[in-house]
Amino acid sequence: MILEIAEIQIPPGQQAAFEAAIAHGIKTVIAQAQGFMSASVQHGLESPERYILQIEWASLEDHTVHFRGGPLFPAWRAIVGPFFAQPPRVEHFERVI
Repeated sequence: MILEIAEIQIPPGQQAAFEAAIAHGIKTVIAQAQGFMSASVQHGLESPERYILQIEWASLEDHTVHFRGGPLFPAWRAIVGPFFAQPPRVEHFERVI
């Protein structure tokens, strides 16, 4: 299992609309992706325009090759991309313990 962590910054005052959009995108697009296991979104308390998206994938390639290189990625970006104040910072992690 690989954990994708995306740090997302949105413009001020867009929290409600972004939260609705990302929930919709996860349910209708990400959940269809090969190797998708689960997703969660956290909202910053000190920085209310900052979000952390966590997605568990069966493999790194399920995210980097199959999802990002396939037809679902443009659909995902069309839903959430308009809210990005800057490109998200994305990293991958694997469990060690």
